[in-house]
Amino acid sequence: MKPITPIGTWPSRPSKPAAERRSSEVQVRPTGLPGVRLIAPQVHGDSRGFFLETYHSDRFAELGILDHFVQDNHSRSSRHTLRGLHYQLQHPQAKLCRVIHGEVLDVVVDVRLGSPNFGKWVTAVLSAENHQQIYMPPGFAHGFLVFSESAEFLYKCSDFYYPDDEHGIAWDDPDLGIPWNLAHPTLSVKDTRHPRLHQVPPELLPRYTGD
Repeated sequence: MKPITPIGTWPSRPSKPAAERRSSEVQVRPTGLPGVRLIAPQVHGDSRGFFLETYHSDRFAELGILDHFVQDNHSRSSRHTLRGLHYQLQHPQAKLCRVIHGEVLDVVVDVRLGSPNFGKWVTAVLSAENHQQIYMPPGFAHGFLVFSESAEFLYKCSDFYYPDDEHGIAWDDPDLGIPWNLAHPTLSVKDTRHPRLHQVPPELLPRYTGD
């Protein structure tokens, strides 16, 4: 009779050859903000559909993304919904964002006081078709606008969400000049009340630490 493997001592998983491990690596594309990465995972598709690896801690660490993600969020939004621009101050969050249905314009703004890139932003189109992800370190404000009929947006966070710690910047701040190309998006009441970046008191902005 074949012996039963005791619980907790499963047979060790054989390591894959280096060439096979490399086949799952992601591609990283530069953005205009240091630390903000546009990530394109390798998609394996055939007549059945597709498979992709959306996160692997070791491979992301090789890219310099060392955050320990503690919360995953999932939102669904209708066309022309704009969410943002949000950040947390006492509990800053690194985020890894992607779209599993529809298409959005994703926006990341450097709001770290003292940063050489303070007030600068980058945009990226994230969609269920292109499978792209965007990563931002803590200290950046984030938002997105839905292009498609609806969109489902997923993101990993390196700290928990604290409603009392959420802050925001006006989506249409003329000093930022973000090209949303939509004059009247659908906003939450809260997102209509955010100040322009230059109106935010210094003590309510993240600090640039030089990293």
